[in-house]
Amino acid sequence: MLAMLIGALVGTVPLAVGLATFLDPLRRRSGGARNIRVASLDSLPADGVPRQFPVVADRQDAWNLFPNEPIGAVYLRRMPGSDTVQAFNATCPHAGCMVAFKPDRQQFQCPCHTSAFEIDGQRVMPCVAPRGLDSLACEVRTQGKEQSVFVQFANYYTGIAEKKQKA
Repeated sequence: MLAMLIGALVGTVPLAVGLATFLDPLRRRSGGARNIRVASLDSLPADGVPRQFPVVADRQDAWNLFPNEPIGAVYLRRMPGSDTVQAFNATCPHAGCMVAFKPDRQQFQCPCHTSAFEIDGQRVMPCVAPRGLDSLACEVRTQGKEQSVFVQFANYYTGIAEKKQKA
């Protein structure tokens, strides 16, 4: 009887450790929005025309880490005559297609369902998109001799009027 009791106690330790390891991804908090260096300020001309940049960062699923993977794209727009930068997620809030900037029209256009957005991200009516382009917080930081643009990158749910961040 004592051998069975000791065996059961000894067996629970590896079982508990294995269960904790298996359930670890469920206990972790989601990353949410994070500040990611996207470009140098010098790569943004001060002409006010938005430029698209890939967002590259480490991506992690439940158990695997994928370093330096593209996780999205943003449009950065340097305001004329200043170091102020405006950032938008390059995903259309209607169905998730990638928008393109059309310089001749000074608008963002979605190729999927003809949604159009002004240069400041607001919808051009009539528009099937439920909201304007998702703006992102960004800041210019000086690192040594270079000024870099950091964007608080996040993806948002499409097809709804509310700007709701994906976990």
